This record gives sequence, C-alpha cells and structure tokens, in this order.
Amino acid sequence: MSFSAVDMEEESGASAAAAAAEEIRRLPAEVNWEMLDKSRFFVLGAALFSGVSAALYPAVVVKTHLQVAPPPAAATATAAAILRRDGLRGFYRGFGASLAGTVPARALYMAALEATKSSVGSAAVRLGVSEPAASAAASAAAGVSAAVAAQVVWTPVDVVSQRLMVQTSATCRYRGGADAFRKILATDGVRGLYRGFGLSILTYAPSNAVWWSTYAMAQRSLWRIVGAERSESYPSLMAVQGASAALAGGAAALVTMPLDTVKTRLQVMEADAARPTLASTVRGLLKEGGWAACYRGLGPRWGSMSLSAATMVTTYEFLKRLSAKEGSLG
Repeated sequence: MSFSAVDMEEESGASAAAAAAEEIRRLPAEVNWEMLDKSRFFVLGAALFSGVSAALYPAVVVKTHLQVAPPPAAATATAAAILRRDGLRGFYRGFGASLAGTVPARALYMAALEATKSSVGSAAVRLGVSEPAASAAASAAAGVSAAVAAQVVWTPVDVVSQRLMVQTSATCRYRGGADAFRKILATDGVRGLYRGFGLSILTYAPSNAVWWSTYAMAQRSLWRIVGAERSESYPSLMAVQGASAALAGGAAALVTMPLDTVKTRLQVMEADAARPTLASTVRGLLKEGGWAACYRGLGPRWGSMSLSAATMVTTYEFLKRLSAKEGSLG
C-alpha cells in the first residue's frame, strides 16, 4: 500500500470522526443530573407521573386479569366483563396502593437513572470511548441501576395492588391497600410482600438496560432521518423522543412477557394451601396452555408499554427541562 493511500485512509477516518462529532453537537442538549434543581425535579415528577399512571392504569388491570385467569380470553372480552361486573371502578382497583408507591419508587428510579447515566457516561468518555458508545453504555448501566433501586419499593406495591386488581365484589378479601398489606404481612411475613422480587430484577434489569440503550440509539437514527437541524422545533423533539420510546417499549414488552406473566402469577396467588414456587407456577402455566399461556395479555401489555413509554419519556424529558437550573441550558 502506498503512503498516499494511507494518508487518504487517515483523512477519511478523520473526516468521519469530525462528521460524527458535528452530528452529536447538533442533537438536542442532554439535561444531566448536575444541571437539575432536585427539589423541583422530584415535586414536579411526582405530579406528572401520577397523572400518566392514572391514564394508563386500566390497561394494566386488564393485562393482570388475562395473566391470572386460567381460561384464555380476549382482551376486549375481559375488559367488557370487568365493566359489566364492577363498572368503571373495576378498572381502578388497587390504584390507591399503586399511587402511594409511585412517588417513592419514581424518586428512586429517577435518582439512580440520572446519577448513574451522568457518572458512567463521563467515565467512559474520559477512558477514550466514542460519544455514541459512551451514551449507549451509560444508558444501559443507568437502566439496570434504576430498575434495581425502584424494585425495592415496587415489588411490595405490585403484590398489594395486583391482589386488589383481581378481586371482585363477590370475592372481596381485602378492604383496601392498607388492609391487604396487613393481611399479607400477617400471613406470609415480609417475604410475602417481596414475592417475585428476584424475578422482578431478572425481568426489569436487563429490560431497562436494553430499553434505555435502544432508546438512545433510536433517537440518533431518527434524527438522521428527520434532520438534526429540526431539533430546535419542540413538536419535532417530542415526536422523535416519543417514537423512539414507543419502539423501545414495544420490544421490551415482547422480550419480557413470559417472565412478567410468571412474576404476576407468583405475586397474586394466595398461599392458603401451599406456598407457590417458581417451578410450580411455570408448570401450572404450561399445563394450562403451553408456551402460549406465557404470552397471555401481550396485546394490552404491548399497547400499554408502548404508550406508557412514549408518554413517560416525553413527560420525563419535559420534566428535566422544566427542572433545569437557571442558565444551565445555555
């Protein structure tokens, strides 16, 4: 190979690196952990995410009924049965308990997410990792740490709220979230409140890692299509972030569906006769309907996770910009 060919390759590599750096520079500025007014971030976050949770809760109720009920049924038929039996109130059973856990769980999630993303991203860049790779690695690490931190609160909340979701007026065992908490604690102890905790970590940690890294990469790809110069337009910014989140959420729903079904069964099943185990729960599901039984409720979960992801992320990014310290965005 001639020296001129080597020079041309080096110039080509330098041009590509410069183009990548320019592309990154033109993307919307990232609001990192150090730029946030923490008190405003958590107060506004609690209010915004509570509203989003209320809007999406009925789909979670339908999904939970589909996962727990032995005979397979369509999502529309299940929703119609809940409406006929309990009215609109049936779609919000357990919502109070879920909402009570939303504030501390979201606070833990957001704190772990932003702190990890900021520290890992900075460390990766200092080690010489390229900006896109550092961003993907930081997002993946942040997703794992956020999932683990949030499950400390979310698992007991899930156990209580899901028990309330599936009970009906005819089979009403709990009078509310506090009553369910006391009875589960009295029957199974703390272990009962954390039933499915390990499976939750196994489900949500890799799911969050894939979700946040995919979200970061999808945003970059969509900005290439749309044109980074349009990032100054707020509607374009929200559309790209929402579409990226919906793609990541739908994929995560499909990948984690079997684990979520098993986890939900474990958390909802009563321990009156024999304590349910992971093996017995999986055997029961396979006996009922083979591997297809593990995907019951996929439609509502796919829809709710895609919609939830798009709504949550656009709300989250909007929240970070609302919470940015004066002058931090330049």
